[in-house]
Amino acid sequence: MAGTGMSDDTRERIEKLETEVAHQAHTIDELNGVVTEQARQIERLTRRMTALVEHVEELQDLGDGTVPVTKPPHY
Repeated sequence: MAGTGMSDDTRERIEKLETEVAHQAHTIDELNGVVTEQARQIERLTRRMTALVEHVEELQDLGDGTVPVTKPPHY
């Protein structure tokens, strides 16, 4: 191609790099979505676990002491 100052090989290499960058950007966007959703799930599970721990502690406080709350043997 006259006047461009760029060989066909160079043009092909640049097009290949641009294609790779576009695919990588797409992959990064997809991974960001996954990480964002996982962060939401972790936050929800953390809130639920905290509520359950508080509930168990309340039950322990209300108990009459006849049934001890202990961890399973594998802990």
